[in-house]
Amino acid sequence: QVQLVESGGGLVQTGDSLRLSCVASGDTFSKYAMAWFRQAPGKEREFVAAVSWSGGGTYYSDSVKGRWTISRDNAKNTVYLQMNSLQPEDTAVYICAAGPNMRAITEGDPLDAWGQGTQVTVSS
Repeated sequence: QVQLVESGGGLVQTGDSLRLSCVASGDTFSKYAMAWFRQAPGKEREFVAAVSWSGGGTYYSDSVKGRWTISRDNAKNTVYLQMNSLQPEDTAVYICAAGPNMRAITEGDPLDAWGQGTQVTVSS
């Protein structure tokens, strides 16, 4: 089964940018659709963005569409989340996930693997 490790979080100011990375190991990375979720204190985990196994298809939540970009490099077993124009409401733990396809991810089906998460804090 695939294992996922996130990195790249930190403390930034409003309007700044960050790029998160999630490195996969233990299985064939390119057979998975990949996604980012986030969970803020006291709130439920929410979907942020997904990318197809090839990288050719992407899907975003309305809250990040136009600001952020999800991408992947199958040669490096890594999925990225480029976050621009960060706002205080983006403060959360960001969690990487692997699923069989984008439909499973966006429809809330059980996924194959989850990372531990990386903290992003945006100060006002």
